[in-house]
Amino acid sequence: MEGVIDALTRDLLTQQAGFDWTVTEFVRVVDARLPPRVFYKHCPELTADRVATPSGVPVHLQLLGSDPEALASNAQQALSLGAISIDLNFGCPAKLVNRHDGGASLLRQPDRVYRAVKAVAEAVEGAIPVTAKIRLGFSDRRLAVICAQATEAGGAAQLVVHGRTRDEGYRPPAHWEWIGKVRHHVSIPVVANGDIWTLEDYWKARTLSGCQDVMLGRSALSDPWLAARIRHWQRTGERLPDTTWAMRASVLKQYADLQRQHLPERVVVSLVKQWLAQMRQGNTEANQHFQRLKRLTDLDTLLDNLIPSTSRCSEPV
Repeated sequence: MEGVIDALTRDLLTQQAGFDWTVTEFVRVVDARLPPRVFYKHCPELTADRVATPSGVPVHLQLLGSDPEALASNAQQALSLGAISIDLNFGCPAKLVNRHDGGASLLRQPDRVYRAVKAVAEAVEGAIPVTAKIRLGFSDRRLAVICAQATEAGGAAQLVVHGRTRDEGYRPPAHWEWIGKVRHHVSIPVVANGDIWTLEDYWKARTLSGCQDVMLGRSALSDPWLAARIRHWQRTGERLPDTTWAMRASVLKQYADLQRQHLPERVVVSLVKQWLAQMRQGNTEANQHFQRLKRLTDLDTLLDNLIPSTSRCSEPV
């Protein structure tokens, strides 16, 4: 979720009920203790009275790295700045990240996962929880269970498992049943992640994995009302209407209006298109609008054309 889940996005997504907590983009840790400004950039919520979105949803700070000492030092720095939880990213499949010994690259050596988690858990001394996210492996799933056990042995209080290997990237399907296999071999809570785009996907992921909770990533950007739809269904058994294009467009407009207050318009155009590109995944209508809008370079023109003039009077906001 690098580059798309900033504080403004977290704010907009959590205005609808549904999320229990959110996580920042990863803070990249190499070999040094990072200054406070880096943490504030990734997690502006640290400067507030509570580390949460304006709607009150807690924000967990995520670190990505491979050096146990550096991770420990930066976990202490985050704790000193008010972080309420440290999440360790062993799931990022990006080639650049993996080439630089980060993210899913550590899944080839479970002992390195263990040492990284253990160093961070010892550094914060139980003051805040340490959690982790993994995939089912790097090239194959042979080490999936061992990597999960390594996070638990290191001191992780919770584990998110993305149901694919690094080499599988984001190609469907996500192997929810394999998340279930992992869950059976650890005693900490396991959260299922991957390809949960609809209510039906949510139910299948829970059923096949046996997990009580799921994590939404790209799908939360694709459908900003998905978490609220899931929560409403949990509480009432009723299915809310599908998210319309006008609803999606309203979020993009809100996002642009907030971003243009402190960023150049050309940057805001890029960010809006980036979110729009996420919205088209699994949604034919959104993809049609993306194709229609992708070459526009003026922000006001882009926003004015989010909803075609022929449908503005007929499609509810």
